[in-house]
Amino acid sequence: MKKLITICLLSTILSCQKKEVVALNQFVKDEHSFSKPNDAVAKHLDLDINVDFETQTISGKATWTIDNTSKGNEIIFDENTLNITKITLGDDEKETKFSFGTEVEFHGKPLHIQIEPSTTKVNIYYSTTKDAVALQWLKPEQTADKKKPFLFAQGETIWSRTWIPCQDSPGIRYTYNAKVTVPKDLMAVMSATNPQRKNTTGIYYFKQDKAIPSYLMAIAVGDLGFKSIDKRTGVYAEQSVLEKAAFEFSELGKMVYAAEKLFGPYRWGRYDVLVLPPSFPYGGMENPNLTFLTPGIIAGDRSLTSILAHELGHSWSGNLVTNATWNDVWLNEGFTTYVEHRIGEAIFGVKEAKMQAVLSRKLLYDNIADYGPNNPATQLKVNVDGKNADDCLSDIPYEKGYAFLQTVENTVGREKFDLFITDYFNSHAFQSITTEDFLKYFNEKLIKGDKTLAAKIKAEEWIYKPGIPSNITKVVSEDFNAIDEIQKTWRQIGVKGLSAKIKSTNEKQHFIDYLPKDITEKEITAIDAEFSFTQSGNFVIKRQWFIIAIRQQYKPAYEAIEQFMTATSRTGSLQTLYKEMVKTPEGKTWAKSIFEKAKSGYHMTTVQDLQTTVN
Repeated sequence: MKKLITICLLSTILSCQKKEVVALNQFVKDEHSFSKPNDAVAKHLDLDINVDFETQTISGKATWTIDNTSKGNEIIFDENTLNITKITLGDDEKETKFSFGTEVEFHGKPLHIQIEPSTTKVNIYYSTTKDAVALQWLKPEQTADKKKPFLFAQGETIWSRTWIPCQDSPGIRYTYNAKVTVPKDLMAVMSATNPQRKNTTGIYYFKQDKAIPSYLMAIAVGDLGFKSIDKRTGVYAEQSVLEKAAFEFSELGKMVYAAEKLFGPYRWGRYDVLVLPPSFPYGGMENPNLTFLTPGIIAGDRSLTSILAHELGHSWSGNLVTNATWNDVWLNEGFTTYVEHRIGEAIFGVKEAKMQAVLSRKLLYDNIADYGPNNPATQLKVNVDGKNADDCLSDIPYEKGYAFLQTVENTVGREKFDLFITDYFNSHAFQSITTEDFLKYFNEKLIKGDKTLAAKIKAEEWIYKPGIPSNITKVVSEDFNAIDEIQKTWRQIGVKGLSAKIKSTNEKQHFIDYLPKDITEKEITAIDAEFSFTQSGNFVIKRQWFIIAIRQQYKPAYEAIEQFMTATSRTGSLQTLYKEMVKTPEGKTWAKSIFEKAKSGYHMTTVQDLQTTVN
């Protein structure tokens, strides 16, 4: 859809069940944004910017078309570390007054702009600063090709305000056009329609005619090439990575078709992916039209493409139907993890899906154990008001959300649940909703007053209470059961020949995850000799093996561990390893040493997340 859609939203709650209805066409209050969209709201952005690698700044003009609903004299935007030089109103660029409110940690400052009751356009002239959390400026030596510099933006959760003055709430959606000027030997891409080759001017034009929230505003600039996979999918990457990426993602077109068959039409036009340099802080980011991916997904055997299925799934759950606040993030990530597993089953088969489900469940139980079963952070609807919004992005909304939806499917049957979830996506398309909106729809369309069914599902217990409800669906993998049998005997008969029986990434991960806690150095050495885990080219296998190596102080892996931890910026994976290191005094010293050497190559959000652990 081409317009911002507002819907009947309900007030957010944490643990109580009382629901307060908000008037039609009003926005829910988002504590992570200073904006007041019920008074004046941004609806369309025309962006004209210059990307300067010499000064490492983006500068230009953000022209916002607004709806001054209240006919008042002020509109408020979010900004964080920006340099605002001038603001004008309308096409005739009448200069106006502006001021800043009190700065709040992580959130930046409110930008108060004087407008008139009839104002429909606000022009903000600005530039970014070195403190822009969203922007990662890379020197040539930090890229794959090591020839040209690179820039990318990561806006989730509330970091888009560090490179564009905006109303930075997931509940506020807008369309945009952009003119981006970059060095002539580089190419720009965005979360919009994109060029497929460099031009000679260094000027690129973009259009996103679907209303998106600000955290999905994305840009990347580098020495990029493009390779088509089918008529609506393709891969962007640096030249040395392009062919490998195209091979790894050769199933991309099939994934889109499989998702459409399950959940309805893909509504964004093209679906392309961009492989970023290693400093990208996540496995992937679901920017519309152009998913950003870590290079760690390229294993050479297409064994890690579940990340790709997850980001594709966001084209329905997240980008199409978005959480209205960061307290509701499970609506994005839980639904998307469910969709990811369904796409994986359709493409790779039931056996693969069962293994993935068991791995997912282990991750959920491990996270519950880390937090504690009564910790409010293990609820699906969380409360990160007043905190860094990134605190909502634990594994809980992903894995507990997925387990909840699995349980619903198991209770009502797949056929009925598929109809429900497809209708849910269609009826809320291009809208941002709260958990309470979802529950209202869920009760009206699926429960339909059936108290017995409601009692079986326990939706409100899943959403508003910590821990794991007793009705969680059991998951089993026969392939993993066979590996569990191997675990019972290998210590007696040795490990020679096991690599011929434990072959896939999933199987190897399961084997590593359940190695005995009292494993000896001699046994670790024998397993490493049989499987070559320390020298593996597979990101996931390395990460899981290095947990064991750190825990058991397997020194032959130390050099590889340091190389691994300095070559990636994937926050979750690094956090896992650093947490294991700091459990001993020697390990904490080692962790600090690695962190100091590596942090200049980490994304700023990764540094923020790891500092507490390491120090």
